[in-house]
Amino acid sequence: MSVPAKGTPRADAGQLPLPSAASARRRRRPSGEPPPLPRQLNKSGKFWLAVAGLAILFCALLVPSGGLTLRLDEIEGPVLSGLSALRLDPLTTFFRGLDAAIGPVVLVVWWGSLLVMLIWRRWRHLFVWIGTMWLVSNLTDVANQLIQRPRPLTVEIVGSWQGFAMPSRPVAVLTATAVNVLYALVPAGRARDRGKLIAAGVVGLVCAGRLYLAIDHPTDILAGVALGVAIPLAGWRLLVPNDVFPVTYRRGRAAHLDVTGHRGEAILRALHDQLGVVVTAVKPFGLEGSGGSTPLRMTVKSDPETYLFGKLYAITHLRSDRWYKLGRTLLYGRLEDEKPFNTVRRLVQYEDYVLRLMHSAGLPVPEPYGFVEITPEREYLLVTEFFADAQEVGEVDVDEALIDQGLQMVRQLWEAGLAHRDIKPANLLVRHGRLLLIDSAFAEIRPSPWRQAVDLGNMMLVLALRSDAQTVYDRARLQFSDSEIAEAFAATRGLTMPSQLRRMIREHGRDLHAEFTKLLPERLPPIRIQRWTVRRVGLLVGVVVLAVLASQLVVALLRSPL
Repeated sequence: MSVPAKGTPRADAGQLPLPSAASARRRRRPSGEPPPLPRQLNKSGKFWLAVAGLAILFCALLVPSGGLTLRLDEIEGPVLSGLSALRLDPLTTFFRGLDAAIGPVVLVVWWGSLLVMLIWRRWRHLFVWIGTMWLVSNLTDVANQLIQRPRPLTVEIVGSWQGFAMPSRPVAVLTATAVNVLYALVPAGRARDRGKLIAAGVVGLVCAGRLYLAIDHPTDILAGVALGVAIPLAGWRLLVPNDVFPVTYRRGRAAHLDVTGHRGEAILRALHDQLGVVVTAVKPFGLEGSGGSTPLRMTVKSDPETYLFGKLYAITHLRSDRWYKLGRTLLYGRLEDEKPFNTVRRLVQYEDYVLRLMHSAGLPVPEPYGFVEITPEREYLLVTEFFADAQEVGEVDVDEALIDQGLQMVRQLWEAGLAHRDIKPANLLVRHGRLLLIDSAFAEIRPSPWRQAVDLGNMMLVLALRSDAQTVYDRARLQFSDSEIAEAFAATRGLTMPSQLRRMIREHGRDLHAEFTKLLPERLPPIRIQRWTVRRVGLLVGVVVLAVLASQLVVALLRSPL
C-alpha cells in the first residue's frame, strides 16, 4: 500500500510515499488564491459591517456640536408630524402596547434561549450571544451619553421612554436579540431564511410603532438597527461559522465536525492539490472512540478501492485542548506535565512528527503521509495509512502472542524516549494476528518516568480485559522487572486511566488493578498525583476572579437586557 507506482512524482523530502492508487499530480496554490475552505463574512456580513461603520461615523459627527443635530431635527420633524397626523385611538393603543411589551418579550427570549443553549451544551454559542449583547448594549449607552440627542421636540410623544435618543437602544437590543436567536437556535437553511423574514417583520413593526408614537427619530432607529445587526452577525460569522458549529438538535460530540457540503469539497480539493491524492468520498469513522478530533475514512480512487485515514483538526479542538489541560492542571497539577499548543498548525505538526518518530522506531503504527491545510491556522487534516479489517483489542480474544506484542510496544516506547499517554482498547487494533497502535495525539517526547510507568500499567490492564491478570503478569516479567511492574501499578489508578478503559473494567465487573497488585512480590505505595505549585495556585486564583466577574456580567445582562 505504501509503494509508489513507476513514474509517479517523487515524494517531498521527509514525507513517506503515498499508495500507488492515490498518486496524482500536486498543485501549488498561487499567491492570493483563497484556501480550500476560506473564512469569510459573505456579502451580507460585509454589507452590514459597512452600514454599521457608516452609522458609527454618523454618530461621531454628531458629537462635536449641536448644529448637525438641529439640522436633522428640521429634516425629520415634518416626517414625524406627518405620522402623528395619522394617529387613531385603536392604532395608538396597539403600538403603545407593542412598545411596552418589548422589554418583557426580550427578557423571556433571553431566558428561554439561554436555557436551550445550556441544555444542548452550546457553550461557544452562549459566549458569543452574551458577548455580542454586551457589546451592543454598552456601545449604544456610550453613544447616547456622547451625543445626548433629545427626543423629538416638535411632536407629542405618546409612548414611554428614558435616556437620550441616538442611537435607539431598545431597537438595537431587540435587533441584536433577533439576530442571535436566528444564529444560535435556528438551523441553517430554509428554516433560518424564513426566520429572517419573520424577524425583519417584527423589528420593522416595532420601529414603525416607535416612529408613530414619536419616541425616536428615523436616524435613531436606523443607527440602532445597523448596530444591532452588524455586531452580532460579525460575531456569528467569524467566531461561530455554521460550517464549523452547525446548529442541530441531534446529540453528538462538539469535536466531530460536519464533513459534507463546503467542507467536504474543500477536503477533497486540499488532498488533491497538496498531497496528490484523488479521493472520491470522505466519511466519519470511529467517532465513538474519538473526542479530540474528527476521524475520517477517505476512499481513494483505484481499482479495487483503497482507503486512507484522516484526522480533521480545527481551532475548536485547539481550544478544547487548552481547556482540558487547564482543567486537569487546576484539579490535579501532576497529570498535565506539558504545555498547550498555541496554534492548530502546531498541534497537527506535533502529532505528525511524533507519528513519524514512532514509525521510524519500528512501532506498529499507521504510516504517516503528512497533513494538508484546509483553512490557514484554523483547520488541518492529518493523513495516515488506514488499517482495514482491523478490530479493537477489546473485541477479540487476547492470547500470549498478542500480550507479548502489547508489552513489546511499551518497551519500544521506553527505548525511543516516548510515551503514548492514551493506551486504551480503542487505540489498540488487531489485524491478522498483529497488534497495532493508533492515535498518537497525546504522545509525549522525553516523558517523565511516571508517564512511562502509566503506559505500562494501562497496557497490562487493557490486555487483561480479554485474558486474565496472571497470564499478563507472567508475560510481563519476561520483559520488565518486578520493580518496574510494581511502579506501573503504583502510578496507574483511577484518574490516570483513560475513561474508556475505566468504563470497560466496570462493565466486566472485575477489579483488575487489585488482581495485579495481589500478584506483585512487593507493593509500592501509590504515587501521589496531586502536586501544588505556585503556577497552579496562581491559575486557581485567576480562574476564581474571572468567574466572579463573568457571573456579575451575566447577571447584569439577564436583569436588564434593554
